[in-house]
Amino acid sequence: MEKIELLAPAGSMDKCKMALLYGADAIYLGGKSFGLRAFAANFSLDEIAEAVSFAHSLGKKIYVTVNIFAHNEDLAQLPAYLKSLAKCKVDALLVSDLGVWQICKEVIPEMPLHVSTQANTTNYAAVQAWEKLGADRVVLARELSLKEMQKIGAKTKVQLEAFVHGAMCISYSGRCLLSSYLTGRDGNRGSCAQVCRWEFSLHEKNRPTEEFPIAEDERGTYVMNSKDLCLIDYLPDLIKARITSLKIEGRMKSVHYVATVVSVYRQAIDSYLADPDHYKALPAWHEELEKVSHRPYSTGFAVSKPDSNSQVYTTSSYEQTSDFVALVNGYDAQNKRLILEQRNNVSANEELEILTPNGKLLPFVLRNMQNEAGEAIAVAPHAQMIFSCSSDVAIPKYSLVRRLHHG
Repeated sequence: MEKIELLAPAGSMDKCKMALLYGADAIYLGGKSFGLRAFAANFSLDEIAEAVSFAHSLGKKIYVTVNIFAHNEDLAQLPAYLKSLAKCKVDALLVSDLGVWQICKEVIPEMPLHVSTQANTTNYAAVQAWEKLGADRVVLARELSLKEMQKIGAKTKVQLEAFVHGAMCISYSGRCLLSSYLTGRDGNRGSCAQVCRWEFSLHEKNRPTEEFPIAEDERGTYVMNSKDLCLIDYLPDLIKARITSLKIEGRMKSVHYVATVVSVYRQAIDSYLADPDHYKALPAWHEELEKVSHRPYSTGFAVSKPDSNSQVYTTSSYEQTSDFVALVNGYDAQNKRLILEQRNNVSANEELEILTPNGKLLPFVLRNMQNEAGEAIAVAPHAQMIFSCSSDVAIPKYSLVRRLHHG
């Protein structure tokens, strides 16, 4: 069996390191140019080099997105940027534009290239064509069923990657014209305004003053509000289809989201590899995935074609069953105190939960809170303030402290 890779997103250095520490085998991220997430924090070249050094120290990989659909003016700076990425020793680039692909082959011929999902690869002939062009990996379009993936896997040899979790888009594999048309911000060049999440209603030509809601709901209409993808129940089918890289979406997501989802899929992959014939997604994994901010889950195109039930018509809001309240920064063994960084308003004596990087869940009560000066406090209200609390147990650094929703 080929190695199964868990591939996670990183919109910032913190998210990159957390994803790797929580079990990702590789990270995909964007630089300041030529990627499709202009509003993520993204990475400078120095930060990309730092991320690569950190990942390689753990025996893991960094892939960089160079997946815009380039216009002529985009090409002038591309060769120098590509050479800089090569100097950073990144492990591969994700490319969708054929012109960008050709420039990559000319400028940095030894760099592994992955075909981005934006290339809309939906059939085995297209995968074979990319393979002939020198692709090391092809990211399959999100619009494929498991059966279609299986046929592609049987007829090709190149590595295959597919999305298994995260937000879905009304567009075709991420190619969308709504943002550009309505706001002037081109989603295919990294500046998506997420127009598909807006509230819409219909206007009829001969009744310009009347507004017709598409669904009867007092809160608005969300005709393009796709449910999130979750394929944790179908890992065996994906792996049998020769998908060797399981990809999580979310460069715009939080540290809490990235760490939690990576932790769950790490456990799931390890469970499958330990006993492929008896794999079953545990209820605890589904519970964990409910704790992060998300839209209701669906299987996307994997099992059957999406229908009206694949959209959310009642709200554009996200749902979650927990709040991320603090990050563990360290442990003072001499004084038996846990050092925390606040991420949400939290009070003394709250009953909380801790998720550690190895996937363990621990109940926790916040006792004897103190600020950095050692003064007793009853609440930590300030963003990212450092505080401490009593703990007889040394909780690992980078653990997540959560408040569960009840009722």
